Amino acid sequence: MIPPPKDVKQDPQAPSSTELPANLNLGRMTNSVGAPVSDDIAPLTLGARGPILLEDLHLVDKLSHFDRERIPERVVHAKGAGAHGYFEVTKDISHLTRADFLSTVGKRTPMFARFSTVARESGSADTERNPRGFALKFYTEEGNFDMVGNNTPVFFVRDPAAFKDMIAVQKRDPRTHLPSTNMFWDYFTLQPVSFHQLLIQFSNRGTPDGFRHMHGFSSHTYKLINREGAAHYVKWHFRTDQGIKNLSSREAERLRGADPDYATRDLFDAIERGDYPSWTLYFQVLTEEQALNYKYDVFDVTKVISKQDYPLQEVGRFVLNRNPENYFAEVEQAAFAPSHMVPGIAPSPDRMLQGRLFSYADTQLHRLGPNSAQLPINSPRHRPVTTQRDGPMAFGDNGGRHANYYPNSFGGPHPDPGITEVQAGCKLAGTVGRYQYEVSDKDFEQPRALYRLLAPDEQQDLVDNIAADVRTTHPPIQRRVVEVLGRIDKELASRVQAGLNSS
Repeated sequence: MIPPPKDVKQDPQAPSSTELPANLNLGRMTNSVGAPVSDDIAPLTLGARGPILLEDLHLVDKLSHFDRERIPERVVHAKGAGAHGYFEVTKDISHLTRADFLSTVGKRTPMFARFSTVARESGSADTERNPRGFALKFYTEEGNFDMVGNNTPVFFVRDPAAFKDMIAVQKRDPRTHLPSTNMFWDYFTLQPVSFHQLLIQFSNRGTPDGFRHMHGFSSHTYKLINREGAAHYVKWHFRTDQGIKNLSSREAERLRGADPDYATRDLFDAIERGDYPSWTLYFQVLTEEQALNYKYDVFDVTKVISKQDYPLQEVGRFVLNRNPENYFAEVEQAAFAPSHMVPGIAPSPDRMLQGRLFSYADTQLHRLGPNSAQLPINSPRHRPVTTQRDGPMAFGDNGGRHANYYPNSFGGPHPDPGITEVQAGCKLAGTVGRYQYEVSDKDFEQPRALYRLLAPDEQQDLVDNIAADVRTTHPPIQRRVVEVLGRIDKELASRVQAGLNSS
């Protein structure tokens, strides 16, 4: 956790982070190990025109670090922006969960948020037609809790083995190194369950007006356990208090060239001028029996739970009120993983969530190393007491002289039997096997309802956006797109076909 800076105070009226206090003086320059530097411009040479000497230790130190400045880019969510803030409980939900940071009305918890596009690389535009990542890190009294969601309530696929392929078709063709609509629509027409997400992506919701004007969702169903051990299943909804605003396809394309960092700039500038964005958290709550008997599989992340069936219940509100002092240290090195949970919150049987429990933590081991949780942006409020030791870039005293094993008789850390495992008492039974989801007419009911819920102008934008993208694909793929759309709504398919015919 990174506290507010003490030496540089934010001025809400400051238009730019480059405006530092005039009296700021960091003193004498040193190299990376603290030795003073006499000259940071001229290298050590043999005469005015002679070769540079290898014993120019400052130059070697400076260049060798420069050569290693970049860490591996995130495979997904590479382009993003972040900010610090706090979460405050506004309604009593202690009957649902024993999670400490949700326990008391008025309780505030420091947090960090990172918003991102999903599939493109770090240099891509903020206004790409793509889902947006909505990742939150809560620095609770009982450890860090990460909510790693998106700005859509559903997702493309429901099996984690499909995740790699789904991302691959949204990146670059292995031969041309160009984005490929053939790859994209070929794959998704063969995975028609993805069309619920695609209808959202190709509506104007696929190009939100910055990060401040979009909702966030857990997408997955999570489990909450209270102090009596009773469990409920919940969907998390973070609804923007700024109101929903989207960009038309034309405006998103204009900004892609005119200001590719539009959303990043908008978030930063709003916080700098004191216009702090906020989101209100709501739960949809189901008992275990209700979850198991609902008309749709609540553990299928391609489906929503109707708010008419299970209305939103207010929980709290988060506010972002402080920009990072250093992008790399606080945004690029921020490591989010759904497996970072606290007592009272647990995963559900959602297959995609189960896969992400492994994959997201694993990718941070690749990007940042086994001690990434020791980085200030990722470190919890209270120092972890663990037997983990060593590894690249271990910070601090590495546990000092204390025992690095358990059990021990030398006062080392010990488990607390008073902590109830969140999955204790959960009864599971079944036969091990590979059980595939079968695509059925039920998979097209919610996309159909979504299309019919759109206003006429929004329907037309959706049709135009799909037709514009699909018309660049091979004819057999175009036919498959129309066929799948026909299973959703025949009028929608007919309108897209008309758009293709007019090209």
